[in-house]
Amino acid sequence: MPEKISSGTFFYCSGVGSIYTADMKTHYPPQARYRELQSKTLREIGTVAPFVEGSLCEFKRAGRKSSSWHLTFKVKNKTRTVYVPVELVKEVQEWTKNYRRLKQLIRQETKQSLAVIHRHAAGRRAAGRSRASTSL
Repeated sequence: MPEKISSGTFFYCSGVGSIYTADMKTHYPPQARYRELQSKTLREIGTVAPFVEGSLCEFKRAGRKSSSWHLTFKVKNKTRTVYVPVELVKEVQEWTKNYRRLKQLIRQETKQSLAVIHRHAAGRRAAGRSRASTSL
């Protein structure tokens, strides 16, 4: 019975004439895992369709039966409002939803990027400690 070897490797046994494979599960080092998550999130960001920053607000005026819609957003710390025609309300709602999804993906990408930075710094500290212990 051959010994079990590290994952993702194989060897050829010349006496038997066959190939033995070990457990082929892929184990990513933590750095590579974060990089893979980063690229997945960036691909997802690329699929976000048209978006618009702001909130779509419905309001009613006195004496009117139908309601009107405004898109409210900030420009240089001042609130701005744009009238949205009734025909575009559903589309603009989708755009604002896409913007919220984009913000969520950007936060997720930021966390993953910070994880790469922290992991790199931790690896350098660990390498420094191993060099210090071998020189003693």
